[in-house]
Amino acid sequence: MNLLSRTITGLVMVILGLFLIGIYIIYFEKEGSFVALIYGIPILIIGLFVLLNKKEDRIERRKDK
Repeated sequence: MNLLSRTITGLVMVILGLFLIGIYIIYFEKEGSFVALIYGIPILIIGLFVLLNKKEDRIERRKDK
């Protein structure tokens, strides 16, 4: 991924994760809101990883030659 697509994907995932966690906080007493937390936390973590990963664009040299 180049910088632009990584930034867009990471920001969308972080915003979606925060939105789902917010749904859980607002509707804490509802039974279905726990599902939003189950999906929100992993999406937030993966989004932060995609956003902050800088080593993906680097090409490693072959060691067998």
